[in-house]
Amino acid sequence: MSEDLLVNITPQETRVALILQGAVQELHIERTASRGRAGNVYLGKVVRVLPGMQSAFIDIGLERAAFLHVADIWESRPRDGSSNAGSSTAALPIEKLLYDGQSVVVQVVKDPIGTKGARLSTQISIAGRMLVYLPQDAHIGISQRIGNEAERELLRDKVQKLMPPEEKGGFIIRTMAEDASEMDLTMDVAYLRKTWTHILQQSKTLPAPSLLYQDLSLAQRVLRDFVSDDTATIQVDSRENFAKLTEFANIYTPSVLPKLMHYTGERPLFDLYGVEEEIERALGRRVDLKSGGYLIVDQTEAMTTIDVNTGSYVNGRNFDDTIFKTNLEAAHAIVRQLRLRNLGGIIILDFIDMENAEHKQSVLHELHKALARDRTKITVSSFSALGLVEMTRKRTRESLAHILCEPCPACSGKGQVKTARTVTYEILRELLREAKQFNPREFRILASQLVIDMFLEEESQHLTMLGDFIGKPISLQVETTYHQEQYDIILM
Repeated sequence: MSEDLLVNITPQETRVALILQGAVQELHIERTASRGRAGNVYLGKVVRVLPGMQSAFIDIGLERAAFLHVADIWESRPRDGSSNAGSSTAALPIEKLLYDGQSVVVQVVKDPIGTKGARLSTQISIAGRMLVYLPQDAHIGISQRIGNEAERELLRDKVQKLMPPEEKGGFIIRTMAEDASEMDLTMDVAYLRKTWTHILQQSKTLPAPSLLYQDLSLAQRVLRDFVSDDTATIQVDSRENFAKLTEFANIYTPSVLPKLMHYTGERPLFDLYGVEEEIERALGRRVDLKSGGYLIVDQTEAMTTIDVNTGSYVNGRNFDDTIFKTNLEAAHAIVRQLRLRNLGGIIILDFIDMENAEHKQSVLHELHKALARDRTKITVSSFSALGLVEMTRKRTRESLAHILCEPCPACSGKGQVKTARTVTYEILRELLREAKQFNPREFRILASQLVIDMFLEEESQHLTMLGDFIGKPISLQVETTYHQEQYDIILM
C-alpha cells in the first residue's frame, strides 16, 4: 500500500503527516521555539553524581539538568589491558567514572518529557542516510528489517571494505542501504566521519555546556528516515523550503528526488487531505468507529487506557458476533490512534469481553498485523485473566496532546470541576470562619456568574440565614474572569 508524506512548513513550525489510503496515520510536529533535542551532541558539565541511584545530573544548557545512568556510560579505552577499543562500564560504579564539575561529551537519546529532564548517553551515534556511525565502537550491525541472510552478509562485506584498519569506529547498516551502491555508501561514510571530526574539534575548544552537533530538522529527517519503498510522494507546501530540501536530497538522498513535489494548490495542503480535522479529533477522548462502536482514550501520567464499546452496532448475527466484529475493527483503530497521538509507555487495551478463544486469537492477530507498520518498538501481551491486553510502546518524544495542549486552568488536568453548588457551600463555610476571626463592616463575595446565580436563586435562603447568624451584610459581585472554582471573600 502506497503512502504519501505531507510537509507543511511555516516560520514557526513544521508539520508532517503520513497518509495511508486517505487516512492520517502519523503526525510529527517540530516548533521553532522548542525544537526536539534527541540526537544532539553536547559538551556537558557534571552537576551532581548520585551514587545511590548510580546516576548523574548533567548541565547541557537546557532549562532542566539532563539525566545520565551508569548503564549509558561508554568508555572508549579498555579497562582490562586487552586490545578491545570499546567496553561497557556498567561494572564500575558511577562515582569512579564521573566527578562534579567534569566536562563530558554526551548525546541526548530521549527528549525532556513533562517534568523529566533529557536522557543522555556517552555512546555517540550519528545517523546518515544509509548508515549510523558509532565512533567509539568497532562493531558492524545490520537492521533487523533486512531479513535476507545473503543480503546481510553482502552489505557487511561492503561496509567492512570501506573501513581502513587504522581508523576506529563501527557502523549500523540501515534498511535504506539494501539497494545502495558502493559510491552511495562511500559518500555516507565520508560525511559521517567528517561530522565526528568536527564534533571532536568543537569539544576541545568550546566551554561546557555547549552544543557540538544538532540533528537534522524535521523536514530533512523526513527525507532521511521516513521515506520507504511504499512512499509514493513527498509534498512540500513551501517553495523556499522545497528548494532547500531538493538541494539537501541532491547531496544526501538522491533516490528520493523523484518523489519530492512542490504543492501549489489553492487550498492549504493539510485541509485538502483532512489533516486539520483529524488533529482536532485526535485531541478528544472519544473515537468513533465506522460500525457504530467507539473507543475511549484516557492518557494519564502513569499509563494510557483504551476502552472499546459496541455503541449502536447491532448488525452481527448474534451478540457474540457483534462483539467480535467490533473488536476486530477496534484493533486497527487503536493502532492508528497510537501512531497518530504518539502514545507511549504502558498502554492497557480493554476490548469487549469475548468468551470464544478463537475470537480472542483473531483479535490479537489483527492487532499484531496492524502494529507491523509502526516503526516504534512495541511489546504486546496476550489477554490477561481480566480480559485486558497490556502493551508498551517506546516513548521517544512528547505525545500530540502534550505538544498542542496544556492542563486546564480550571481543573488543573483533573478533567472535572466542582459544581457551582459545591463552591457555594465552600464559600458559606469560609464566611463563617472569617466572621469568627474578624469584625468587618460587610462581607463581599467575588465569584463566577454560575456561583453568584446559585446564591441568588437556589441557595438564597442559606445565604440569608448565614447573614442573620453572623449579623453582617453579605454582598455579591460577579467576576467574569473567574473560573467556576475560583472565588474571593473581601472584608469591607
